Amino acid sequence: MPPAMPAARRTAVDVTALLERGRTLATPVLRAAVDRLASPMDTVAAYHFGWIDAQGKPTDGDGGKAVRPALAVLSAEVAGAAPEVGIPGAVAVELVHNFSLLHDDLMDGDEQRRHRDTVWKVHGPAQAILVGDALFALANEILLELGTAEAGRATRRLTTATRALIDGQAQDISYEHRDRVSVEECLEMEGNKTGALLACASSIGAVLGGADEAAADTLEKYGYHLGLAFQAVDDLLGIWGDPVATGKQTWSDLRQRKKSLPVVAALAAGGSASERLGEMLAADAKRSDFENFSEEEFAARAALIEEAGGREWTAEEARRQHTVAIDALNAVDMPAQVRDRFTALADFVVVRKR
Repeated sequence: MPPAMPAARRTAVDVTALLERGRTLATPVLRAAVDRLASPMDTVAAYHFGWIDAQGKPTDGDGGKAVRPALAVLSAEVAGAAPEVGIPGAVAVELVHNFSLLHDDLMDGDEQRRHRDTVWKVHGPAQAILVGDALFALANEILLELGTAEAGRATRRLTTATRALIDGQAQDISYEHRDRVSVEECLEMEGNKTGALLACASSIGAVLGGADEAAADTLEKYGYHLGLAFQAVDDLLGIWGDPVATGKQTWSDLRQRKKSLPVVAALAAGGSASERLGEMLAADAKRSDFENFSEEEFAARAALIEEAGGREWTAEEARRQHTVAIDALNAVDMPAQVRDRFTALADFVVVRKR
């Protein structure tokens, strides 16, 4: 749990309402963007976003946490603009995020996302690739159609973040085939894969609202470290999360042999549990029946990670990155209410259960 700020400096923030504001402002524009896609990509994308089921019937599906849209519209207020100014940025970031999810699910072999079958399982790998590519193209269209200098600046930040995101996914995949990955390498990968896009989300609305580069850079610092905290929590949930809450299999990251932070930290810790874990994972890499492991076998690996200190180290790292993110806000002049909302979103990220 992150340390609370003194009551005199903080006002209560309804995080649920803040997330819902971002979702409500972004969704109509997001739907209109998806409607531009040629058939059947429009239908496939609508399924991915949870707007329809596999048979094409409208649903009230889980559209995700909506942290990125919330950050984008909030950041517009840093520049003294209305939240609505950040909508194109919120939509663009959400399109890029979902482009990455479509491709990641296919590359990782994930069959479930948000308690339903992933796109590649329902519509096939080709559609997952094509729709992901289309969402990335739409993201740039949404921004560039504004035709302003601020839109050009925002697009540059988005494309830079997207390239870092892709770098992070490439690193993540390559690490699965290595016996050892350093903590520093893991943090670099997660900074690329998760931190870069959250950094962009935290600044893009401010850029569209006319904020200068220094303010935007500082907001990106907040978002980058928030992203590292976000991913650290994700890594904990990827091993110990409740499948009912996460919508993924038990021991999800262990099944994929991911070198996530708890695993890497446990291997780097030294001691008997760390050594036994290293020997076990090295033996696993040579086995051909890994996908047939029992629940007990995955539980044994999770127990060794915890015994070696990987779970606690990762939880502490999430708290540390949360603190760095909050401290970055001190360098930007903004209304106290806006600062409190940024802080509340950061608090939400490190205490969530999915």
